[in-house]
Amino acid sequence: MDWLEWHQDYDDESSDLSGRLRSVQREIRRHLDARPDGPIRAISACAGQGRDLIEVLATHPARDRVTARLVELDPRLTGTARSAAAANGLTGVEVVEGDAGLTSVYAGAVPADLVLFCGVFGNISVADVEATVRALPSFCALGATVIWTRGRHDPDIRQDIRGWFAEAGFEELAFDAPDGVEWSVGSNRYAGPGPAPATVDRLFTFS
Repeated sequence: MDWLEWHQDYDDESSDLSGRLRSVQREIRRHLDARPDGPIRAISACAGQGRDLIEVLATHPARDRVTARLVELDPRLTGTARSAAAANGLTGVEVVEGDAGLTSVYAGAVPADLVLFCGVFGNISVADVEATVRALPSFCALGATVIWTRGRHDPDIRQDIRGWFAEAGFEELAFDAPDGVEWSVGSNRYAGPGPAPATVDRLFTFS
């Protein structure tokens, strides 16, 4: 897969990828709008070009209160993300070139208030999806929002994912799965009991 070429669909506003992006951005805005003051810490796994978070922060009143770490392995995509953050004056956005499946790349950036796992669950094994969801409390501050995506493709484990979040201590805020499109976007709030220490070095292996 050429991920740089894959990202070109974002430039087509009628594409499924653009539709998914708008849904993710709505959930990001909802989280930021609900926090009118105080610092906000965010992380994004497999962040790509960082369009979801960077495009929202560019115009959001909370922009200067957000510190974010975006993790992406492809140097072409990290370069684009860094340029976009700089062009919008987002000095609190850090773009790290690294393997988002390793827990070590999030050291110092967690527990976070906003956790983005978009474009991840459709590209890893079912076992890794479950293990990642169950490990997410260790990355979340109490009340944190996790935003995730997964397509309808076989095996369709979207309902399983929603159940794993519930079992891990999350309340569902939204599940956007419009008819006629492949994508789904979930948003979950971490309700407790509180962040637990990470017990694994690797969350997932990206396929």
